[in-house]
Amino acid sequence: MAHLRSGRARILALPAGLALTASLGLLPATAASAAPLDETTTAGAAAVATNGPKMSYVVNVTGGHSTAKAVKKAISAAGGTVVIAYDQIGVIVVHSQNPDFATTIRGVRGVKSAGATRTAPLAAQTTTDVDAEQPLSAKEARAAADRADDDQDPFEPLQWDLPAIKADKAHEKSLGSEKVTVAVLDTGVDDTHPDLAPNFDRAASANCVTGAPDTTEGSWRPGPAESDHGTHVAGTIAAAKNGVGITGVAPGVKVSGIKVSNPDGFFYTESVVCGFVWAAEHGVEVTNNSYYVDPWLYTCKNDLDQGALVEALQRATRYAERKGAVNVAAAGNARTDLAADEIVDRTSPNDTTPVERVIDPEVCPDVPAMLDGVVTVSATGAKGLKSSYSNYGLGVVDIAAPGGDSTAFQPPEAPATNGLILSTLPGGKYGYKAGTSMASPHVAGVAALIKSTRPYASPALVKALLYKQADDTACTNPYDINGDGTVDAVCEGGKRDNGFYGKGMTDALDAVRR
Repeated sequence: MAHLRSGRARILALPAGLALTASLGLLPATAASAAPLDETTTAGAAAVATNGPKMSYVVNVTGGHSTAKAVKKAISAAGGTVVIAYDQIGVIVVHSQNPDFATTIRGVRGVKSAGATRTAPLAAQTTTDVDAEQPLSAKEARAAADRADDDQDPFEPLQWDLPAIKADKAHEKSLGSEKVTVAVLDTGVDDTHPDLAPNFDRAASANCVTGAPDTTEGSWRPGPAESDHGTHVAGTIAAAKNGVGITGVAPGVKVSGIKVSNPDGFFYTESVVCGFVWAAEHGVEVTNNSYYVDPWLYTCKNDLDQGALVEALQRATRYAERKGAVNVAAAGNARTDLAADEIVDRTSPNDTTPVERVIDPEVCPDVPAMLDGVVTVSATGAKGLKSSYSNYGLGVVDIAAPGGDSTAFQPPEAPATNGLILSTLPGGKYGYKAGTSMASPHVAGVAALIKSTRPYASPALVKALLYKQADDTACTNPYDINGDGTVDAVCEGGKRDNGFYGKGMTDALDAVRR
């Protein structure tokens, strides 16, 4: 199967040829930190080096305001510059050219953990790489519009994914509430698209790429050479039912764009932490996360640097949930059993030189999909089977949704013609993509419908209803998706909860029933 994207791709979507996003990993654990130091003496006792490459770090603080204040002084003494401090979760984003910064700051009283967010120095980078997709042809668009019923948007006949989760029936009862916002933490959202503009929430949108929010008008949009991934995801969630283009799962709710991917397509910890905190503090009810956090697919808690990243990201997701948001994430596209005892990773760190390592996913989770409290979504194709590329795992996957698959493997029923997911693209365009990236926004849309129907429901209740209402989907065994006589994956579990489909296929119709 041809790879149409570079190995640096971080988003959990597949291009037209279903090229898989690379699996990522981590370096071996480093030595334990030294005994705690007094930040006012040892950290500043000698001049610190400032001639190294500029690196980005997160510093996780324990204690209250006074502790954080002291740690910030120690950061300065250790040659660090505070980019932004998220005191509400005890996470400080720092830049430093001191090669020993992390080692020094870990010894400061009040610092729980600290680590570099990347293995490559900070740099101004640009790229011309964008995701490949199958554009909707003019001929196909005209044919779809001719087949559309009076109550359908023109391209809805091509959206086999909507009836797959009963969203078409749900829309007869409710389109969702404009008081509910789903934040798309991604590569940026083109809010000028005619199918997104009616539902776009500017107040809840920002650019978090530096680790600090930028609310300049349009900062949340993808640049002309950047990925169209976030715009595609946003359309699946909330493309308006307005007589134009496609229809979203929850076409009456609001959608915001929080850009957390840099121009090269990397999703670094400081950007993602910023995204969750921004969403939490701007009334967002659901976040969609169709990516993994670079440079490690599996970020090891027993490594000093990587463990700090997991800690910061877990704090951020928990904070968002405490503030009322349900966090939904894509399971990944590497055909991997995330419940396995061991996984071999040959592609991390993906921003410098990868090394081969064998990891235990319980110690080294795929972030954010495997963080506590996050809804983890696997992908299905037009025949309702696990998509050929989708990760899986008993006890890891919570729920399933359409993400598309090769039309050769899972062709849709007419009038739909393509086994991938049709959605919005920047510049008023439309196109097909496949991936768990496309499955996750279906679940985010259903969660938004639940919240619309039950506006006072807590995140815990929304998740409970999401799982309870899902349609039981039994294991697919034997699973030979390409029909070559070889079993491609083994599904463990029962009809109600298993490694391929979790609690089952998400159900939009039940979401709007009181």
